[in-house]
Amino acid sequence: MKKTITSKYDVAEHLRTPQEMAAYLEACIEEADGDAAFIAKALGDIARAKGMTEIARDSGLSRESLYKALSGDRVPTFDTVLRVMTALGLSIHVTAGQEN
Repeated sequence: MKKTITSKYDVAEHLRTPQEMAAYLEACIEEADGDAAFIAKALGDIARAKGMTEIARDSGLSRESLYKALSGDRVPTFDTVLRVMTALGLSIHVTAGQEN
């Protein structure tokens, strides 16, 4: 039987445009169910797609701290999230939720 060779899927390789990056983050936020580390990981995927060195420079954070903060293993501070989103050219928009 012939073996199938596979490689690890990396979503960062498929996030090419700002629109794709925004759609990916929006989908991750919807699926996160309050899991801030999951959203941080999504931001990390987008940052890697755009270039971690560029994001580090534009956010004023070190590459090492970005990799740690956006690994999905920890929850970054809101300040870090805002700085990364600004560096990525993304913004947060708030809408009113459904009343209970």
